[in-house]
Amino acid sequence: MNAFPFTATECVQAFARGQVSARELAAAVLARIAARNPELNAFIDVCEARALAEAEALDQERARGASPPPFAAVPYAVKNLFDIAGLTTAAGARNLAANPPAARDAVLVERLQAAGGLLLGNLNMDALAYGFTTENTHYGVTHNPRDLARSAGGSSGGSAAAVAAGLVPVALGSDTNGSIRVPSSLCGIFGLKPTYGRLPRTGSFPFVASFDHLGPFASTAADLALAYDCLQGPDAGDAACAQRAVEPVTPILQQRDKPLRVARLSGYFDANAGREARWAAETAARALGATDEIELAGAEQARAAAFVITASEGGNLHRDALRTRYDQFEPLSRDRLVAGALVPAAWYQRAQLFRHEFLARVLAVFERYDLLVAPATPVTAPVLGQEQIVVGSRQLATRPNLGLLTQPISFIGLPVAVAPLWPDDRLPIGVQLIAAPWREDLCLRAAATIEQLGLASSRPGARVT
Repeated sequence: MNAFPFTATECVQAFARGQVSARELAAAVLARIAARNPELNAFIDVCEARALAEAEALDQERARGASPPPFAAVPYAVKNLFDIAGLTTAAGARNLAANPPAARDAVLVERLQAAGGLLLGNLNMDALAYGFTTENTHYGVTHNPRDLARSAGGSSGGSAAAVAAGLVPVALGSDTNGSIRVPSSLCGIFGLKPTYGRLPRTGSFPFVASFDHLGPFASTAADLALAYDCLQGPDAGDAACAQRAVEPVTPILQQRDKPLRVARLSGYFDANAGREARWAAETAARALGATDEIELAGAEQARAAAFVITASEGGNLHRDALRTRYDQFEPLSRDRLVAGALVPAAWYQRAQLFRHEFLARVLAVFERYDLLVAPATPVTAPVLGQEQIVVGSRQLATRPNLGLLTQPISFIGLPVAVAPLWPDDRLPIGVQLIAAPWREDLCLRAAATIEQLGLASSRPGARVT
């Protein structure tokens, strides 16, 4: 097996067949990180000793005749807000960098380790997960592997860049207002934001408790499903985590027994999408057999309400630290956090009330459709430091508006898979494949379908006219 590029599925299969040892895979990945990370700045900490020890233990188990676990020998890394035993969970923030090391791993890290994964380290992000560009003044900027002059997106930019560059086949990130979907789109890889409450957040640093989701990035839809299956399950440590049994997606990923009822989101999602974004959504919707275009009434208000809740919860989470260590906060976000801590309670209450109204409205749509298709970002990756993006005839501030199309969806906690399309051979853009709560299987099935049709790919060249 060629060391690079590789997929998680290939790693599992090659290890099970004895074609490669876990140590060989870990060593190859460590060499790749050493060669590429200096120009990308995707990794903050590299866990070389841990990865090699996990690989050695896996190789010894195989030598004793043990059956390989489902994620055996898959190298992965996690966003810097996941606890890793022995490392400080800084969440990309200078004011947290001196905190004591974590005593144990985050639950999702424990699950991937139990499934045979090899942890390679933690990844760069927007400080405190508040941003869409991973321009971090403390840990440095993460560069997009498709064009080093461009943004990898955020706030999970390091996670997306690491997968897009082939440093690891799978990475974990978080999504509050679009922080998995935006970097997946800009870096041209697959990403999954599960239903709110589907995966436990125990052992991860919070941002907005009522919005925060955790989920995987991968270079193929099959790898995304494989990782998701290993991450599932209830956990008492997270009060928001649903007490649902594991519902494996991988065995039914290719299921075609019943055609999906698909609609493309228009209205707000057309008005806030550039030419490439509209092309991607139209192409994916057509490939999935969409028969209708529909509007989500209230999407613009949903985004506004999401801003209010984000600002309020995020600001109040850091209120005390802002009083005592204001100068240590990320300059790109600290004033927004201060403003958020001052949001009137009545505004927050009204935003939450509208959240329930909007959710009921959207759930009614899913009585008619299984899947909704929309662009993931308004534009392809902007140049780093670019202050404005052009959407149609409008110029908009870059940092807040990369999440224009993702915020109305995470506002109500729906599951979304992102699949990357290529309007040209240079820069990708993603589409959101959105389903009703707990129907991650439909999101992933749709992603796999357009991948198999040659429309979605994490590698350049997949273009349809």
